[in-house]
Amino acid sequence: MSAQPWFTPALERLRTANPYAVDTALATLVLFAASLQWIFPDEGDDRLSWQGFLLAVGTAVPLVWRRRAPFLSACAVSAATTTMAVHHAPPPDVAYGGLVVLYTVAVVCPPWQRRLMLVGWLVGASSSMSVMEHAQPFEYAFQLLTIVSAYGFGVLARVQRAYTAALEDRARRLERERAADTARALAQERARIARDMHDILAHAVSLMVVQAEAGPVVVRSDPARAEAVFDAIAGAGRDAMTQLRRILGVLKEERREDCSPRLPQPGLAALAALVRQVGESTGLRAELRTSGQPRPLHPDTEVAVYRVAQEALTNTVKHAYAASATVELSWAEDALTLTVTDDGRGPADTPSRDGGHGLIGIRERAAACGGSADTGRGPAGGFRVVVRLPTAADRQAALG
Repeated sequence: MSAQPWFTPALERLRTANPYAVDTALATLVLFAASLQWIFPDEGDDRLSWQGFLLAVGTAVPLVWRRRAPFLSACAVSAATTTMAVHHAPPPDVAYGGLVVLYTVAVVCPPWQRRLMLVGWLVGASSSMSVMEHAQPFEYAFQLLTIVSAYGFGVLARVQRAYTAALEDRARRLERERAADTARALAQERARIARDMHDILAHAVSLMVVQAEAGPVVVRSDPARAEAVFDAIAGAGRDAMTQLRRILGVLKEERREDCSPRLPQPGLAALAALVRQVGESTGLRAELRTSGQPRPLHPDTEVAVYRVAQEALTNTVKHAYAASATVELSWAEDALTLTVTDDGRGPADTPSRDGGHGLIGIRERAAACGGSADTGRGPAGGFRVVVRLPTAADRQAALG
């Protein structure tokens, strides 16, 4: 059976335990190890004294503060160990406290403190064994290797902590970036939906208002035409409701077993029907012209073409008092140019056509597809909207 299932939780509990409690237990353990010479006096030939025992206590007690003041604690343990070695009653067989503080210093202290403590212990241990104990070569190897090993384990622990901290910091940054990307995507989606709803409602309401204003004029003199006017109002309302349901269905995901799937948003194929609807509903002479060889467009670009034409025609109906309007699609190798012109009042005569949500939405739609938009007076008067959108082959380069 593997030790991993019980070892990992125990190590985690040790990491999250009270640091003073852990260090006090560690100091007690070191003191016990250092006291073995007094507990079993017959096992060695070193002279024992009560002063030596107090010095052994001095090598263990400072470990209680090894996390709060690591370098100061290391200096205290080093001084007590050196004094114990000089007193030689008894000398420290193994510097247990020194091994702990060397590990601690290697983990948490600045570089100069780490180097000073390591060099000090290596020089001190070598000098003590050479002058006081006349140690054999294997004893040098054992003591010095023990010191270097304790310091090395501390270095490994410090590197591991730094690596873990870097991973955690990277994970936090990635999480923040993911949250920011999600927020931007939500904002862009809300803006897109807001533009779509504005275009749908503005177009439908404009047609309904025009028809409603004409209704009272013809209701007595031409009942048949009045009936057609009311049918046009109802048709515009139904079309607006259909498109709004389509958009709201994207926002509200719900199980609809008995409902048909949502239809795609209108694109280039629906542009002719849009122009025809505006002409039939308002009496405006609306015409669609096409030049050049059609090329594939991204689905979002097709929707943008439809919505821009819809918004431009809505502005013509609402503000221009025009008799005619022309929607022109001009295909080039790398782009499609959509131009909507009318013969009504220009921007100087209609201040509301210089701004507002409609024209802002046109510019935003063009920019979102990697294109550009220009609005203003037409060459022969009236108002003109020109939008240039890249084809599917050049869309990625335009957005990049």
